[in-house]
Amino acid sequence: MKLKSRALGALAGLLAVVALGGTATAADRAYSEGPVSVVTSLRVEPGQFNNYMNYLSSTYKPMMEEAKKAGHILGYAVYTTRARSADDPDMYLVVTYKNMAAFDGLSDRMEAIQEKMVGNQEQRDAATIARGKMRTMVGSEVIQQMILK
Repeated sequence: MKLKSRALGALAGLLAVVALGGTATAADRAYSEGPVSVVTSLRVEPGQFNNYMNYLSSTYKPMMEEAKKAGHILGYAVYTTRARSADDPDMYLVVTYKNMAAFDGLSDRMEAIQEKMVGNQEQRDAATIARGKMRTMVGSEVIQQMILK
């Protein structure tokens, strides 16, 4: 019995050292993890810039504003750039979230907003097809801000 108690005591001590060591390591970091952004790279089709901007203003913006109001996102932005080649993006859509945990259940939380703003799944599919004629998605990446202490 004494051996079992000693083993459990040693294990508890080891766990405490590991836990405290992990806390000290996080506190010693020169940064903290900040907000997370999804950057979507797009190439607007020739002659479609104004049409796509109208879509962004009339549909995308109200959806993002509703998501922001609901606390699902921190913010969003639209950027244009000069493409270096025909294959490069000329527009970026950036949506910023509080942290990585914000992605848990996000599809379910956004469902109500999408249905309210665009309609049922059939209507959303049709809107996706129409939007595809205005722009081509080049890629998407997730980036996280590191806040220096």
